[in-house]
Amino acid sequence: MARCEICGKTRSVGHRVSHSNIKTKRTFSPNIQRVRAVVDGHVKRIYACTACLRAGKVRRAVRARAVSQA
Repeated sequence: MARCEICGKTRSVGHRVSHSNIKTKRTFSPNIQRVRAVVDGHVKRIYACTACLRAGKVRRAVRARAVSQA
């Protein structure tokens, strides 16, 4: 199941409502992304929701590029 490792956001439930007001169960899933982040000084892959990514709660890891000496 999708779960944000930062805020703990998980799937929630509600109703799908038709035009004739018939209600059936449905689920709302958070937008979970697998990102490379710095956790306790180490680069780790974690699952984070986009709300946490936009709010700056996750420190993204940057890849080191190879610099050629030509």
